[in-house]
Amino acid sequence: MAPELIALATAFAIVFLAELPDKTMVATLVLTTRYRAWPVFVGVTAAFAIQCVVAATFGGVLTLLPDRVVAGVVAVLFGVGAFLLLKEGFSKDGDEADATSAGADRVTFVRAALTSFGVLFAAEWGDASQLATAALSARYASPVFVGLGAFLALTTVAAIAVLVGRKIATRIPTHLIQRVSGFVFAAFAAVALWQAISG
Repeated sequence: MAPELIALATAFAIVFLAELPDKTMVATLVLTTRYRAWPVFVGVTAAFAIQCVVAATFGGVLTLLPDRVVAGVVAVLFGVGAFLLLKEGFSKDGDEADATSAGADRVTFVRAALTSFGVLFAAEWGDASQLATAALSARYASPVFVGLGAFLALTTVAAIAVLVGRKIATRIPTHLIQRVSGFVFAAFAAVALWQAISG
C-alpha cells in the first residue's frame, strides 16, 4: 500500500476511535436536537475542515500552543452554551416548551450553521483528534492525506451524531433535552476550567 494511503487510513482509524466517545460527538448530537440536521452538519463539517487544515499544516508545532489558554477559551464557550440551554430548558413549563419545539425549524439555516460551526470550532482546539492529526502529519510527512483521513473520520462521527440526535429529538420532550444538554455542556466547561487552572 502506498505511504499516502497508509497515512490516510491511519489518521481515519485513530481520529474515528478517539472521537466516538468524545465531546465533539456529544456537542454535535446536542446541536442536532436544537436545530435542523442539515445546517448543523454543514456547520460542524466546515469547522472540522478548518481544524484539520490547521492541524495538518502545523504538524507537531500545534502541540506547543499554551494549554491553559485553549482550555480557558473552551471553558467559557461551553459555559455560555450551558447557560443558554439551561435558561431555555427551565424558562417554560414542559407543555409550553414542547409546543414551541417547532421553533428550531424557524431558526435560519445560516444561524444554525454558524452556531454549530462556532461550538465545534472551539471544542476542537487542543482536542485529542487535532493533536493526533498534527502528530501523524509530522510523522508521515504527508499532511494532505493525514488531514483528509482525519476530516473523513470527523465527518463520519458527525453524521452518526446527527442521525442519532434527530431520533432522540422526536422521542424525548424538548425541555428535557435542553436541560440534560445544558448540564452536559456545564460538565465540559468545568473540565476545561479545571484543565486551565491546574494545567
